[in-house]
Amino acid sequence: MLRFDKQYIGGSWSEPVNDSIAVTDAGTGQVMGYVPDGTPDDIDRAVGAAKAALPGWSGLRPTERAAYLRAIAQGLEARLNDVAVVMSREGGMPLEVSKIAQVGLPIMIFNLAADIAEQYDFVQDVEDGMKVAKEPVGVVGCITAWNYPLHQIAAKSAYAMAAGCTVVVKPSEVAPLGPFYLAEVVDRVGLPAGVFNLVSGTGPIVGEALVRHPDVRMVTFTGSTAAGKRVAALAAETAKRVTLELGGKSANVLLDDLDDDIFDEAVRTGIDNAFLHSGQTCSALTRMLVPQERLKRAEDVARAKVESLKVGGPLEPGVTHGPLANDAQVARVKRYITGGLDEGAKIVIGGAQAPENTSGGYFVQPTVFSEVTADMVIAQEEIFGPVLSLMPYRSEEEAVEIANGTPYGLAAKVWSSDRGRAERVGGRLRAGQVEINGGQFRPTAPFGGYGQSGYGRENGVYGLEEFLETKALLY
Repeated sequence: MLRFDKQYIGGSWSEPVNDSIAVTDAGTGQVMGYVPDGTPDDIDRAVGAAKAALPGWSGLRPTERAAYLRAIAQGLEARLNDVAVVMSREGGMPLEVSKIAQVGLPIMIFNLAADIAEQYDFVQDVEDGMKVAKEPVGVVGCITAWNYPLHQIAAKSAYAMAAGCTVVVKPSEVAPLGPFYLAEVVDRVGLPAGVFNLVSGTGPIVGEALVRHPDVRMVTFTGSTAAGKRVAALAAETAKRVTLELGGKSANVLLDDLDDDIFDEAVRTGIDNAFLHSGQTCSALTRMLVPQERLKRAEDVARAKVESLKVGGPLEPGVTHGPLANDAQVARVKRYITGGLDEGAKIVIGGAQAPENTSGGYFVQPTVFSEVTADMVIAQEEIFGPVLSLMPYRSEEEAVEIANGTPYGLAAKVWSSDRGRAERVGGRLRAGQVEINGGQFRPTAPFGGYGQSGYGRENGVYGLEEFLETKALLY
């Protein structure tokens, strides 16, 4: 049993609290640990510590800040296996994938943020008589979701600290254990007191207190679109800067000029993307658009691919598809599957019944629908589970219309034998990140969305600049 009973505030662990939040093991449904159930007083102390630390931290040279970030990366790397096990248990991701995505990627981000801070020109000569200075925005509140807890904290806090800001992190109460391991690493590397603070608790209590606090000058949030709208409204009370990374309903467009082998590979890799972390990924390509005449082929390839998946506990060897994070997610996903059937979509494989040979955990069958039309709920709303919709189209123009036909715009992918054509179609898609053919996620690429997928960008130099104010110096 893992028990954290203290918040990390001002460079030390606070007094123990009596109220705790239970954290469950996604594979068994049993309680695996506890974290503090924070209060607005905790937030007030954490923001005060961050505010006090700001002048000293922002006054360091970028190379000095970078050295601390690299030390955090090294500390996480030393604990990679232990942290990956904990995060697999609380979130459901298979262990070998967790080592890469849940821990390995945050390590990379801390190192990249250090590199970028060292190379960035914080004072730029623009023209004769004018310079532009880029200065830290101030204390930043970082509110993160449960699906990629450390990655989201790293994408926010590493770049904020690289920019010279201090941070107060509020992790999701669903999967907060990994973030507490990060706080232990921060404490051991000797980061100046108050630069990084961690306060756990619920969104309505701790999250809203952080957003409302007058000394927080920026809030960066990852989570649902509904919660993001609430954050933006509260932040407006004190005119804070806000970045929102919200939901998605991303399209994977397979154009009609693909030969059979590439088409089949596009379907298979599309399944891998849609079902990464059991579909609990905001940028998952959950709508696969295929030419009407090749819909049957797509169904056959998708069925064979899903049949090859191994569903099981996240620590079991060879598992490719783990459980969802909690019972609320299971109920949500099953409602969408049942609703899809009611709307007339065709089940290719899967369904609302529990997978075979699983018990006790939060499992849902990997499910593929076909003959999905753009007006169906399963084609419009983010399901956040292992559910893929195959959607036929009759022309390139219709494919673009379907792809752009949701309120979201986080990610997309286009496949074509003609790269130029793929780029032209990709250029018409309203999404913050578009992969062309075999294009892959890059940790330096700007990440963020259009529409109700939010605003602002994370990662790389674009992520650093979100945490900077712009000042004109005129001579």
